Amino acid sequence: MKVTYNQEVDVLLIQISEGEVAESEESKPGVIIDYDDHGNIIRIEILNASKHSDSPFKVDYELIA
Repeated sequence: MKVTYNQEVDVLLIQISEGEVAESEESKPGVIIDYDDHGNIIRIEILNASKHSDSPFKVDYELIA
């Protein structure tokens, strides 16, 4: 998994897995979910990310065993 924030275009991208995008869906305004040809989520894109978060360039990660 990879999370990137492009400050220039204000887009937060959560890449869950590699693969070709077969379908994209805007689930809510500014939230785009990309799927592969099996219906699995490949990535989630949040447009205008700074409007939805105080700090779109900070990510906390926690692994719960």
